[in-house]
Amino acid sequence: MSDVLPQPQHVASQEGAFFDLGPDTTLVAGEGTGRTERWLRATLGAATGLPLAPAADGGGGAVRLALDPELPAEGYRLVVAPEGVHLTGGDPAGLFWGAQTLRQLLGPDAFRRAPLPDRRWRLPLVRIEDAPRFHWRGLMLDVARHFMPKDGVLRYLDLMAAHKLNVLHFHLTDDQGWRIEIERHPKLTETGSWRSRTKYGHRASPLWEDKPHGGYYTRDDIREIVAYAAERHITVVPEIDVPGHSQAAIAAYPELGNTDVIDTTALSVWDTWGVCPNVLAPTEHTLRFYEGVFEEVLELFPSEFVHIGGDECPKDQWRASATAQARIEELGLTDEDELQAWFIQHFDTWLTARGRRLIGWDEILEGGLAEGAAVASWRGYAGGVAAARAGHDVVMCPEQQVYLNFREDGGEDEPVPIAFVRTLEDVYRFEPVPAELTPQERAHVIGTQANLWTEVTENQDRVDYQLFPRLAAFAEVAWSTLPAPADRDYAGFERRMAAHYRRLDALGVAYRPPTGPRPWQRRPGVLGRPIDGPPPHL
Repeated sequence: MSDVLPQPQHVASQEGAFFDLGPDTTLVAGEGTGRTERWLRATLGAATGLPLAPAADGGGGAVRLALDPELPAEGYRLVVAPEGVHLTGGDPAGLFWGAQTLRQLLGPDAFRRAPLPDRRWRLPLVRIEDAPRFHWRGLMLDVARHFMPKDGVLRYLDLMAAHKLNVLHFHLTDDQGWRIEIERHPKLTETGSWRSRTKYGHRASPLWEDKPHGGYYTRDDIREIVAYAAERHITVVPEIDVPGHSQAAIAAYPELGNTDVIDTTALSVWDTWGVCPNVLAPTEHTLRFYEGVFEEVLELFPSEFVHIGGDECPKDQWRASATAQARIEELGLTDEDELQAWFIQHFDTWLTARGRRLIGWDEILEGGLAEGAAVASWRGYAGGVAAARAGHDVVMCPEQQVYLNFREDGGEDEPVPIAFVRTLEDVYRFEPVPAELTPQERAHVIGTQANLWTEVTENQDRVDYQLFPRLAAFAEVAWSTLPAPADRDYAGFERRMAAHYRRLDALGVAYRPPTGPRPWQRRPGVLGRPIDGPPPHL
């Protein structure tokens, strides 16, 4: 029982005693438990080869599913007794998270897609009561810089579910690619979804991959991803970047750019990394264009929040643009920073009028926000602290702590090393809630997420390597009620990880081994951007 991850709140076990699952074990599903019933029969049924046949009462030897609103939201109670299993959720999501714990108790082979011969399926006699610390337990997956095919996204939803993560922040657009079909603006994918070549390594690298790269999700692909996530109680929050990180859109529709400053018809989808100087023009046409984009996005994504980016928007073109300067004067603004705030506030108001909530990177604080808007604090803790103190909800994702595209070790064999070293232990000791917040302000920290940017992460194996095992440590931080960072039992977490590596092996995850990268995980000669020393605590 000591190897469950994330760590449950309360565990009481009976050593050396078990309940055996077999061909006669039935599955009794109470009202409202259909999603978990389907998942257990499909996933555990495939791994074990057991039918888990439906039954009305079950008699002896049953797995019983039920809901109990007296339990906390997303909480569950799992009781394994000699006569069977009782899994109860505070709501359907809690029941599903309890099923993830049940799967772990069956051993690593329960994570396979087909049964191995001569396996005995048994559960230790145990009582577990558990509930998450945070409502938002997220992973930001950037599919704009390097496209991830649909099957890869569905795989990551399964991996998130296995770690009790419940928000996929889906970064769909950037300078290097537009990844979502928009019917009224077909060139966004016809032109904007692919680039002719790609920088290999950090932007200072002399290496190029001289072949086209691209891809996008059709509207039906998006519907499938959203539905697949919902079956796993995961919310998909789309990100459509404005007004920066927009060269792919401008390449498709040049009139969106600052046409009085540069020849936007000469722009193509960006093939390198960094902060791009080409940003959206602050015109009525641009606003109407993106309102049309967001109308289709809202149709496809039922999430409460919609992420609009709002970060890293260079102002040089606006300073040189007569059109932008006229807009500043017309609106009575002071400067280009206020112009960006006006741009963000427009979509804040637009989304609010449609019953949605805007979330953006912490730069959106500059200029004021509508009451319901939320902030993803990425440049450190300071943006989140300021947002919470101003009464805005916050998702904590400081780059110095939980950007998992940062390197995990300082060794020379790390593939394309980026930024600070963030070890497994560093992530495990991450604390999302700043100590300086008052209890009322802390209530605005609705959760946390780990972010993975894919500039130098070119395929699924590299994504696996950057995320795992550190995503497992992050999942425990997001779910479990842990002591202060210095007091956390990292040695105990490492012991549980020894079992978890076997689960990841069964799932086919190309994680970074504790001893360092395997030979095929290295990228010798590909330039990165390592930063020495510990990251600042901002």
